[in-house]
Amino acid sequence: MRRYFSFFILLLFSLSTYAQIDAKKKSIAIPAVKSKDSVDVKPLLPSKPINKNTAINNINTPRTSVNLNMPKKEFSMFPSEEFGNPGELYDKRLNKSLDHLKLSKEELELKNGSTTDQYFGDFKSKAKFVNVVYRDHGYVDGDVIQVLVNDDVIHARVFLTGGFKGFKLDLQPGFNKIDFLALNQGESGPNTAEFRVVDDQDNLISSNRWNLATGVKATIIVVKE
Repeated sequence: MRRYFSFFILLLFSLSTYAQIDAKKKSIAIPAVKSKDSVDVKPLLPSKPINKNTAINNINTPRTSVNLNMPKKEFSMFPSEEFGNPGELYDKRLNKSLDHLKLSKEELELKNGSTTDQYFGDFKSKAKFVNVVYRDHGYVDGDVIQVLVNDDVIHARVFLTGGFKGFKLDLQPGFNKIDFLALNQGESGPNTAEFRVVDDQDNLISSNRWNLATGVKATIIVVKE
């Protein structure tokens, strides 16, 4: 009886061992299947170096340096310590540069025209009449004068040309005052002219030139004896 029992237990043990070995041989590894909803997570690495400059319409803007040293105050050619207004400094420097070019009164009158009436003297004559002629002795630029005799207007407006023109004046006993009044200074200024006074015998009584500012006159007196 014991033999049969021992044989039975041995048989059960052998069958159990064989089943375990066979189970190990027949096991199949099932590979993992990726889910459609799964997302591959990859590290984001820049493919190119990052340019810190920004671009607007494909135009690169310069990068601002944080270490840029800015001037403490605005640059100026004119020192504010001396003058509050730069124009004042410019005027003073200009005046200094022109100090050596200062003109005399006579030179200024030639350049800008006399601002005071000019008297060219008085002359005695026994002639019955004189011819008074005048012209622009400089560049013909539109000088206009007015001619008066003893304060009466003889010619209201005379345009001065490069050639002499004028009038005949019958002399009255005593003073015959002839005034030439500058009505303008032409385009280049001042009012410039040359005049001549010739008696009835073609003798030159007087001849001179003027440079007048507008509103100024030149005067000559012929005294008939």
